[in-house]
Amino acid sequence: MTRHVIAGITLAALAALTVLLSGLLGPEVQGVALLGAALGGALGLVPDRSPGARVGGFVAGFVAAWLGYGLRAAVLPDSPGGRAVAVLVVVLVCLAIAVGTRGRLPLWSALLGAAAMAGSYEQPYVADPSGFLTTSPVSATAVLVTAAAGFVATSLLGPVVQQRRDDEALLADARRQVDAERAQAERAEAARAATDHTLADGARLAPRRADAAPATAATPVYRPFDAAPEA
Repeated sequence: MTRHVIAGITLAALAALTVLLSGLLGPEVQGVALLGAALGGALGLVPDRSPGARVGGFVAGFVAAWLGYGLRAAVLPDSPGGRAVAVLVVVLVCLAIAVGTRGRLPLWSALLGAAAMAGSYEQPYVADPSGFLTTSPVSATAVLVTAAAGFVATSLLGPVVQQRRDDEALLADARRQVDAERAQAERAEAARAATDHTLADGARLAPRRADAAPATAATPVYRPFDAAPEA
């Protein structure tokens, strides 16, 4: 729990620092500081993949959402139907990335990347759809800076949590092995007891069989036929 507190304090400090440095990083950073820090922090805290795989999924989803805005600007109408198609395409691309990499780039991190791009750029896009090529890089850079700060603040906790889970998994495997060996020993003991009981019964019945008189077969008595009287 102490490491969680330290990571949270570091995340809060870096998020505040990015806002204070918005004069150097760009005024857009102020509007997306909390969004980027929260998403980057979540990316760093969830330890089900390596940091590189999590970042890879995040970047892939981010690019997919960016291309979705490009699709809206170039082809799709600015209507609920057009926005629905763009959302559908982006989510399906994220899913295809996760399936194509067989889960090495997790779906959840790709969705975080798509959320980062959408959360930072939806309002500027609606204000000026025709300025996609000039406004999208600014918003993308701003949210990526804050997300990177959040990821750095919390990613050091990830391997610790992962190691703890690995240790718990090893302990669970060891317990299952011990239980299996114990059950096998109990079965062997039960089989040995059953064998001993059978042998004891056989030894107890053997004297009775020996003392018993053998059955005597009846000997047939053959009598000669009476001679036939002479005529």
